[in-house]
Amino acid sequence: MKALLITGTDTEAGKTVLTTALAAYWQKHYPQRSWGIMKPIQSGIGDREWYENLFALEQSPEEITPLYFQAPLAPPIAAARENRRVDLALVWQALSKLRSERDFVLVEALGGLGSPVTEELTVADLAAEWRLPTVLVVPVRLGAIASAVANVALARQSRVNLVGIVLNCVQPRSDAEIADWTPHQLIQSLTNVPVLGCLPYINNLTDLEKLAQIASDLDLERLM
Repeated sequence: MKALLITGTDTEAGKTVLTTALAAYWQKHYPQRSWGIMKPIQSGIGDREWYENLFALEQSPEEITPLYFQAPLAPPIAAARENRRVDLALVWQALSKLRSERDFVLVEALGGLGSPVTEELTVADLAAEWRLPTVLVVPVRLGAIASAVANVALARQSRVNLVGIVLNCVQPRSDAEIADWTPHQLIQSLTNVPVLGCLPYINNLTDLEKLAQIASDLDLERLM
């Protein structure tokens, strides 16, 4: 698997947490192998700056984020404000180049599977068209089961290669809350997609050692 797309059920699901944890794991356990991170499209300051500050990526800002808009809005809206267009050919070329140069590439999607990329395409459409193995991040909260089922249905309808679900505690959660709100077996039964683990709440996302350890608790054979 040369690349992995990390998407979520919505904008605050925890895509950056999982991407950072997987990058920390790769950096620690595969120091002799090359890897990269891409945020293909970004609107407003955010993930690109985070990854630049946290990791020695040896990537230019344009290699991390080929398409950057100033306003923190959906790409087609942000692009229109700047009298620009969402140039997916530019993004695809940058991704293809990075994949040819690195052993593994983590690609963090914008928003969730249903988030608009252009006026016609969503993240799910792009994941399918570019044939990117995809993991879905589902936040641990009330309503998580329904959200997981709906997003997996969208992925299936769009023919996304969904390799697994990762649960994420966006706030501190007890074992009982995790078990009650995101029961692994029920989610797997309803979606027919494996749950690869649950990320605990992390209050310090710069602790790369801790993040690498957390990532190692996931079923990584399906992701890397």
